[in-house]
Amino acid sequence: MNVLVVDIGGTNVKLLAHGESEPRRFHSGKTMTPEQMVRGVKEAAGDWKYDVVSLGYPGVIQRGRILAEPHNLAPGWIDFNFPAAFGCPVKLMNDAAMQALGSYQDGLLLFVGLGTGLGSALVSDGTVIPMELGHLSYRKADFEHFVGQHGFERLGRRRWEQHVELVVARLIEALNPDDVVLGGGNARKLKTLPHGCRLGDNAFAFVGGFRLWETRPVV
Repeated sequence: MNVLVVDIGGTNVKLLAHGESEPRRFHSGKTMTPEQMVRGVKEAAGDWKYDVVSLGYPGVIQRGRILAEPHNLAPGWIDFNFPAAFGCPVKLMNDAAMQALGSYQDGLLLFVGLGTGLGSALVSDGTVIPMELGHLSYRKADFEHFVGQHGFERLGRRRWEQHVELVVARLIEALNPDDVVLGGGNARKLKTLPHGCRLGDNAFAFVGGFRLWETRPVV
């Protein structure tokens, strides 16, 4: 079975098919609808062969269904018929949860995705628990306001990094994980990783998308 993994971000959509070595991408942004995403994926996938699709979605997923519209894309995602649009079976998963699944080794993993927003997930004994920790209250706003992309642009790298350290330390204290992975496109902008953390890689989202068809990882 050939799997096509699609990682939908607030800035870019990235895709990789089983057996291919180099991912492809195209721009997303606040005006991208699900119809435009599907059309863009089909065009970008081009000559790739795939039987099923793993879709990493930047929002709340519960039991394979989208519960809330994305913050950084156009509306219209709730109840959109992805299998009909792609013409094949589709499994949906929160994008941070998909990268967490791909990053997992053992024990309790806390994944924090530093990108356009703040993604988060736990993985316990191979079972993925998607979370929305980025919207927890923090300094008269929320975590995402300070450590997401807008926070990076507003605060500058040094102050942004200080807030990342504080937010990650608070999450570690609350959740007591065995392993902490910092992923997302902005994780590599950190000059020093917070104590007890390892650096993730966006490529692990593709690993998670492939694993999604090997197991049933979502609570």
